[in-house]
Amino acid sequence: MKRKVLVLALLLLYACSPQANYVEHESAIELMDELVEDYAFDRETLEGVFEQIEHRPKIIQAMKRPAETTITWFEYRKIFIHNQRIKDGSKFLQEHKEVLERAYKDYGVAPEIIVAIIGVETNFGGNMGSYRVVDALATLGFDYPPRADFFRSQLREFFILACEERISPFDSDDACERDSTAIASGQDRDILDLVGSYAGAMGYGQFIPSSYRNFAIDYDGDGMRDIWLNIEDAIGSVANYLAEHNWIKDGRVAEIVTVNTLSDEIEVNATAKPSTPVSRWQELGIATDMLDSEVATLYSFAIDERDPPTIEYMLGFNNFYVITRYNRSRLYARVVNDLALAIKNETPLN
Repeated sequence: MKRKVLVLALLLLYACSPQANYVEHESAIELMDELVEDYAFDRETLEGVFEQIEHRPKIIQAMKRPAETTITWFEYRKIFIHNQRIKDGSKFLQEHKEVLERAYKDYGVAPEIIVAIIGVETNFGGNMGSYRVVDALATLGFDYPPRADFFRSQLREFFILACEERISPFDSDDACERDSTAIASGQDRDILDLVGSYAGAMGYGQFIPSSYRNFAIDYDGDGMRDIWLNIEDAIGSVANYLAEHNWIKDGRVAEIVTVNTLSDEIEVNATAKPSTPVSRWQELGIATDMLDSEVATLYSFAIDERDPPTIEYMLGFNNFYVITRYNRSRLYARVVNDLALAIKNETPLN
């Protein structure tokens, strides 16, 4: 009797668990239907990939960990800005100085900003993630309800990307329907071998599939956009992303200011694009000698562990906002800017 109860319990547990084979998952079947109908994907080839995609419980666990919004600037800064990262960033900048300067000329983005983003995202390529992209996106797209729609759309984008880039097994002419301007060669890349973060971000700059399709570029002219192994493509792609989001060449990013009064009229940490002129901030009690023709947003940052913590205020300009298009956290935008300045000046921490 006990044996029968145990078997029944195991069967019920299996029935309630994520399907081991995504080729039979209802949402996966719907996605395959879309790809076959919209892009003429070969059904058998698609099913062959979905049969090998694996559910990864650790990815779900990672998604449930506290996000950037739950930690202070003081804590966040310690993670990404330290002497070793500044040293490694300076080395990276010198090693790739030529392509970084070319990107600055072509896209207007300063070398140290590009280097800082790559440094924050992947520690200069040292940690691009260890999960297969298809596993990450399928796990989140089919078995993580809070954001399933978003990750399912990214999985769709990833398959379309594989088609456009001729990544195996979608490299043959009958595997899917490509635009005439598609990349010519995938150079033996296989969709099941491509790895990234637990959220499906890829390469030096951690592009999600839609960003890869829209903003990654072939910066060395070899006919392929490769942001995993090709540092020229990776640097050019980060620069292009920022430029496409209206980066201003040599524009101010942010500046620390003094807040003399904090009235009800002052909005702090707004997420919208900056629209308040510096002159208005001055009228509201913000002490700064900056040009009053620029617009900015006021941000606050907890800079120590006191209770309550000491708050530092900063005006973020257009380019600060552009960095938040890469990652919407104000903590992220500031850490990129601060790391960039430290790398540019090779300034060690005290």
